[in-house]
Amino acid sequence: MLRVSRMLASVTGVSLILSVLSVAAQDLPADLTRGKALYQNHCATCHGQTGWGDGPTAASLRVAPANFHLFRSFLKSDEELLRTIEHGIVFSPMHAWTGSLTEGQMIDVLAYVRLLSQQGK
Repeated sequence: MLRVSRMLASVTGVSLILSVLSVAAQDLPADLTRGKALYQNHCATCHGQTGWGDGPTAASLRVAPANFHLFRSFLKSDEELLRTIEHGIVFSPMHAWTGSLTEGQMIDVLAYVRLLSQQGK
């Protein structure tokens, strides 16, 4: 029983550390230059160079990529958008970027997407 208690305490401690690190990563200032470069490399083929959902592969997708200029994009919180970047969307071409991008890189992309959504065509 003592061994199980120690294991649970250890797992709980690791979970707490991971959650603190995750929150700390989200508090880092975003790098828009890096966000733009990452967006151009990983997102623009579907979402388009300026975020209108009109990238070169958009027409061939069964589920249209998000248009970041639509009002519903403004309604989504940063946490919702970050979760989408991290985990993707089931049954859509939007795949998870966890494992391909670091937490900081995903935050940079999110900041750049927010910038795009405020710009006109």
